[in-house]
Amino acid sequence: MPSFYEKPLFRYPMYALMGVTVIAILSLFLFNWVLGLILLGCFGAAVIFIRQALIEFKSEMEGYITTLSYRLKKVGEEALMEMPIGILLYNDQYQVDWSNPFMTSCFDVDTLVGRSLYDVADSLVPLIKQEVESDTITLYERDFKVIIKRDERLLYFFDVTEQIEIEKQYEDERTVLAFIFLDNYDEVTQGMDDQARSSINSEVTALLNKWAKDYGVFLKRISSERFLAVLNEDILTKLEKTKFSILDEVREKTSMQNISLTLSIGVGTGVPSLQELGVLAQSSLDLALGRGGDQVAIKQPSGKVKFFGGKTNPMEKRTRVRARVISHALGEIVSSSDKVVIMGHRYPDMDAIGSAIGILKVAQVNDKEGFIVLDPDTLDSGVEQLLKELKNHPELWSKFITPEQALEIMTDESLLIVVDTHKPSLVIDDRLLTRSEHVIVIDHHRRGEEFIKDPILVYMEPYASSTAELVTELLEYQPKRLKMNMIEATALLAGIIVDTKSFTLRTGSRTFDAASYLRAKGADTVLVQKFLKEDITHYVKRAKLIQNASLYKEGIAITLADNDYYEQVIIAQAADTLLTMNGVEASFVIAKRDEECVSISARSLGDINVQIIMEALGGGGHLTNAATQLKEKTILEVEERLKEALEDYLEGGTKS
Repeated sequence: MPSFYEKPLFRYPMYALMGVTVIAILSLFLFNWVLGLILLGCFGAAVIFIRQALIEFKSEMEGYITTLSYRLKKVGEEALMEMPIGILLYNDQYQVDWSNPFMTSCFDVDTLVGRSLYDVADSLVPLIKQEVESDTITLYERDFKVIIKRDERLLYFFDVTEQIEIEKQYEDERTVLAFIFLDNYDEVTQGMDDQARSSINSEVTALLNKWAKDYGVFLKRISSERFLAVLNEDILTKLEKTKFSILDEVREKTSMQNISLTLSIGVGTGVPSLQELGVLAQSSLDLALGRGGDQVAIKQPSGKVKFFGGKTNPMEKRTRVRARVISHALGEIVSSSDKVVIMGHRYPDMDAIGSAIGILKVAQVNDKEGFIVLDPDTLDSGVEQLLKELKNHPELWSKFITPEQALEIMTDESLLIVVDTHKPSLVIDDRLLTRSEHVIVIDHHRRGEEFIKDPILVYMEPYASSTAELVTELLEYQPKRLKMNMIEATALLAGIIVDTKSFTLRTGSRTFDAASYLRAKGADTVLVQKFLKEDITHYVKRAKLIQNASLYKEGIAITLADNDYYEQVIIAQAADTLLTMNGVEASFVIAKRDEECVSISARSLGDINVQIIMEALGGGGHLTNAATQLKEKTILEVEERLKEALEDYLEGGTKS
C-alpha cells in the first residue's frame, strides 16, 4: 500500500508546483541568465533535500508501524493467554475445543479440551439452548458472568464475585424502618392502678429491649403504646427466619399474668428514601391492625406484602362510640348523595344479602332511594329460600337490580356501598367501582393486600361475627323515621346466625346484643330455620365429600372431591361438618366449582389460623373460616399446594 506522500492526492499537486517553479526560473533566463542559473541551482538543492527528508520520514513511519503492530499482537496474545478472563471454544457436541490458561486454572486441571460443557457447569448447555445473551453462574464458589457468542461457539467468563459481594453488602445494609404497636394497651391498662401499669410497662419494654439488643435493632419508645425501630435488610432477614418470635414472647409472657397484650409491627423496606420508608411502615402497621393485630406486615414498594404471626383470635376492642361515629358519618354521606347502590360479593351468602338489606334501610331512613345489586348468574343455592321469601314482599324485592341496571341509573352523585368484602376481585361487578367516585366499604373480614381503591369511608372490624352484626349496630344510631319490618330484621339475623354457626363461632357479647335488637324488631327465628333448610340432594353430595375425608396430620382433615362439580355452599358445609368430628381441629375441603375452578373451604376451631393458609394460596377470610379458588389446576395439584402451605404454616408460616 503506498504511503501518504506517494498517493496521487499528494503527488500530483507537488509535481505541478515543481513544474511551475521550473517554468518561472526558465522565464527568468530571458531577462537575467546569471540570476536564473543561481535560482535553478537553489531549486535543485531544495529538491534533493526534500527527497532525502521524505525517504527518512518514510523509513521512520514504517519502523513505527512495525513496532506498533508487534506491540498490538503481543498485547492480544497476552490478553488471550494471561488476563483474568476465561475464554472457551466449544463444538456442536458441546465439548470443549480450546480454553485459555485462566479458564483451565479455575478447574485445577491440565486441560479442558475434550471435556463436556456439563463438566464445566451443569447450567451452561441449558443457557446456550435458551438463547440468552448472558447469565451468571457459580464455579468453585466464585461467580462468573458468562457471555455467549453462538455464531463463533465462544464463551467469555468474567469473574464478578467481588461485584456481587458488594451488591449484597449494599442490599444488606439498606435502612429499614418499623413501627411497633401494643395492640390493646389502653384496654388492658384502663382499670389498672399505677403500680400494675408500671409493672406491665417494664415487662414489655424489657422484652422488646432484649430482642432489639440481640438482633442489633435501634429501638425507641415514642408513646405509651408505640415504638420506633431502625434496622437494616440483613437484620430483617434474620428476624424473618425466626418468624418474628417476639410476637409469641410478648403474648405468652403477658398471658401468664392473665393479660391479653399483643404486638403489631409494620415494616417499611425496599426504598432509599426515609420518608417513603416511613409511609410504607405506617401503611404496613395499618394493614396489620386491620387484620386483627398480633402480627407483622412487611410492605414493599411493589405492593407485595409478607405477613407473620396472626395466629390468635383477635380481641374484641371496637366500641359503641366508634359505631355511633361511623353511623353518623354514614348518614351524612348518604344524605348528600342522590341515590345509594349496595353491592356484596359474588355468590352472596346470607350475611351479604342481610347486610345489604340493612344498608338499604339506612338509605331509606335518610330519605334516599336505595338499590341492591344482585346478579342472577352468580347465586348460591344456600340463599334460594331467602330470595323466595323476599319475592313475597314486592316493595323490598323491587329494590333488587342487576349490575347492568345499576350502571344505567348511577350518576356522578351516586353512592356505592360495598358490604361483606373489601376486595375488588370479589365484588359482583367491578365496573361499578369505577363508575362511582364515592365508595364506602363495610366488612368484617381481616384486611388483605387487595383493597378497593380510595374509599371515602371504611368500617372494617375483624372482631365482629358478621357484616350483618356491624350493620345492625349502625342501624341503632340512625334516625327512627321508618320502622324496620319483620323480613328486614329476619334477613339480618339470618346473616349473623349463618356466620356464627348458630352462635358457636366468632361470637362476642356484641353479637348477642345485635341479635337481641333484631329480635325486638320482629326477626322471626322460625323463618331463619326455614332459610337454612337444604335440599336432600345437597345433603347427599355433602355426605359424599365427608366420606372422602382423611387425616393429613394430627387434627387436620382434608377431603378430596370426585370430578363432579360442587356449589360453594356445599363445600363450606362439608368443612363445617368435618369440624364437628372428634380429633379434628381444622378441615379443608377441595372440590371443583366448574371446569376451570377448584375451590378450597377451610375451617378451624381457632388453634390453627386457616386465613393465613388460604392467603398463601391467593384467598383469605378469618382465623377460623377462610377459602380460596384456584384456576386451571387439577384437584391433586391443588391438594399438593395446600399441603405445601400447611407445612409452611406449621413451621412458622409466611405469605408474600
